[in-house]
Amino acid sequence: MLCGSASELPGISAARRGAARMRILLTGARGLLAAALAREFSSAGDVHAFDRQALDITDEGAVERAIADLRPDVVLNCASFNDVDRAEAEPQVAIAVNGLGVRRLVRAAGAAGSRLVHYSTDFVFDGASDRPYVEEDRVNPRGTYAASKLLGEFFALECPQAYVLRVESLFGEPGPEGSRRGSLGTIVDRIRRGEPVPAFSDRTVSPTYTTDIAAATRRLIELEAPTGLYHCVNTGWASWVEIAREAGRLLGREAEIREITLASVKLRAPRPRYCALSNEKLAALGIVMPTWQDALRRHLRPPR
Repeated sequence: MLCGSASELPGISAARRGAARMRILLTGARGLLAAALAREFSSAGDVHAFDRQALDITDEGAVERAIADLRPDVVLNCASFNDVDRAEAEPQVAIAVNGLGVRRLVRAAGAAGSRLVHYSTDFVFDGASDRPYVEEDRVNPRGTYAASKLLGEFFALECPQAYVLRVESLFGEPGPEGSRRGSLGTIVDRIRRGEPVPAFSDRTVSPTYTTDIAAATRRLIELEAPTGLYHCVNTGWASWVEIAREAGRLLGREAEIREITLASVKLRAPRPRYCALSNEKLAALGIVMPTWQDALRRHLRPPR
């Protein structure tokens, strides 16, 4: 066991809940999801955001000091080695960040009595399904990145105070320091510039708005919902061609979409063809995720 039992780790105790604000430690602060989490939790607590330069989760001593000094109520782990193809060439780096780094966070969070929220990926599945994956489905990662993220899940789920949220195909507003745009961000940029948009016709995903992930994360914590594994994605699924067409429609542009297949592109790491995720477990708690179409509309047509 990497951290104490649920009874030993009360999480957000009554005393802490009575305090003015929660203390939140956020890793991977330059990422797209971290930007949304920082915005969401700024009204709920004091967010201490660390990028890799400020807190490298592969450094055990640095992790222990940061969490021991801050003693956060919640640790939100967005630190991840997300370069799927580069992971094939640098497996030791992917495993150090996505696997062993999570173990260090789990241990330090357990010692401080903090809850941990760790974000994983749809890549833990092989993509051979013909229906949305549920949390109980058998995992079968293909490639180093996928295997390293699954290792991180195993370590996080060893702690009874941890949430593991599988997310995928993220889009959203970057933070003030800038962050990666993600695949959909690249598609939108191309549409706006009137450039051809290459999009997979044979890869099916559940595209997810980082704003909605952040809101669901906060709701899980505030509800003190049962810890464990959840699929945290917008409702529904589509191919990347369908997503690109919807983005063009919302932007009022006729997108020039160039359909491609996984077999037609030379990729170092394999991608799951079908990786739609079911969010019914979240919905059973009353956390109903909007459809991906509604989320994309809110992202591309924000209220003025």
